Amino acid sequence: MMATDAPSTKPYLIRALHQWCTDFGFTPFLAVFVDERVEVPMEFVKNNEIVLNISADACHQLHIENDWISFQARFGGIPKKVLVPVTHVLAIYSRENGQGMSFPFDPETKGPVDNGLGNKDATKAKSERPALKIVK
Repeated sequence: MMATDAPSTKPYLIRALHQWCTDFGFTPFLAVFVDERVEVPMEFVKNNEIVLNISADACHQLHIENDWISFQARFGGIPKKVLVPVTHVLAIYSRENGQGMSFPFDPETKGPVDNGLGNKDATKAKSERPALKIVK
């Protein structure tokens, strides 16, 4: 398998950071770009984005697959099914300390800006948009 054929690292990083948050008692939050492919309660969407609490206390039947993230959660006391394409995840981070990772996203292409290192467009997109930083 050539490097260009390798699957995206994004779902693996999302799963790893979710596990890190869980292991240390932090609350994992997922920031998502919302368009017609995302299934969330639209009344909680602001500027085409929503932040979701994906902790075990807040959601049930969480599945972080390579292409989709799905779970059930209560919004305003009403149970809802949530379905998010992994390509639409903007960031995953801890509510308590903000540590996590952000991902470049271009809503015009409906997918990630960068699948690897060295993409000039991804560097440009990162500099135009505020982003979370991992703090050690």
